[in-house]
Amino acid sequence: MFDQLEILSMARGLATHSATRQNVVAQNLAQADTAGYKARDIAAFGDTYRASGGMALRSTRAGHLAGSAPPPELRPFIERGVDSDPNGNSVSIETQMVKSAEVQIRHELALSVYNTTLGILRATLGRR
Repeated sequence: MFDQLEILSMARGLATHSATRQNVVAQNLAQADTAGYKARDIAAFGDTYRASGGMALRSTRAGHLAGSAPPPELRPFIERGVDSDPNGNSVSIETQMVKSAEVQIRHELALSVYNTTLGILRATLGRR
């Protein structure tokens, strides 16, 4: 019964997504001086969660979700619209540091949701 809680699956998925995105950001930072390297990123958590069979969006009225694009894959993709250095490198250290901070916040959110859910379950069962 408790092994199928959607909130725990979502928290695990967010933590996994955060770890994967942090890895991509770290690779971008490591290649910041490599000529021709293009900065990469992964799709947003909501898109990848739905693509992996997680909670799907529900239509509340006709045409509500019409025209939605197919979910992207979790593989890194090259960022578009980023200016390159003269050597062809498109990594902006400042942008990558901001992304790293965002990833850390998302990971902490996942852990907080997970711990809070476990606390609620323990309280429900009468255990502390």
